[in-house]
Amino acid sequence: MIGLVVVSHSRPLARAAVALATELLPAQPVRIEIAAGLDEQTLGTDAVAVADAITAADTGEGVLLLMDLGSAILSAETALDLLADPHEVHLCAAPLVEGLVAALAAAGGGADLAATAREAESALDAKRTQLGDSPRHPRSVSAPTEDTTQIARPQADAVFEVTNAHGLHARPAAELVSALNDLDAEVLLRNATTGAGPVPGNSLTRVLTLGVLPGHRLEVAATGPEAALAIEQVRTVTSGH
Repeated sequence: MIGLVVVSHSRPLARAAVALATELLPAQPVRIEIAAGLDEQTLGTDAVAVADAITAADTGEGVLLLMDLGSAILSAETALDLLADPHEVHLCAAPLVEGLVAALAAAGGGADLAATAREAESALDAKRTQLGDSPRHPRSVSAPTEDTTQIARPQADAVFEVTNAHGLHARPAAELVSALNDLDAEVLLRNATTGAGPVPGNSLTRVLTLGVLPGHRLEVAATGPEAALAIEQVRTVTSGH
């Protein structure tokens, strides 16, 4: 499983971002390290601290770095030159908070470094959708490989009215993605009320673009050995039970 490193000018900011992500996605077996601030009060970044964080986060499958402002990127680039041993590292252009949440969801589901980076870098798609902009959907290897423009040939399917008080906003969407990632099933979700989707249920960034609100109807199609269980997981989350 890949590791994550948060590089920020502010140690309290980095800790708050990690706290938010891990509260939304608890019990993810992903190593997250922080390299932030020069101390508890002093803003700044330290390339040596970033290098140490990369080493601590790397379990052999690579490390994704999420950064805040300009010199955080410079420190991250310098850190790569300081590493004594080779590490597979990706410096991610994603926004710090949204990118971290998306990366944690993807990495926790077993996505590799490249797929996790793509998920993180698509993290603003849901916000673009809510603001009326067109989201970008780069192809992700974590998504089903077949054509997903139509929901077809499911082993199990259902349509639910979403009665969860928050729809599929950040917390319930993260809960749903985490639950589906634990199952041997491929799931497609479509907002039958607005026509948005379908999108793969294992992608937090894509699920959020559906803009599912209370009262919307969510169409679900699942294939695989645990397809029926996946349908029940969606039913549970969308009902708020």
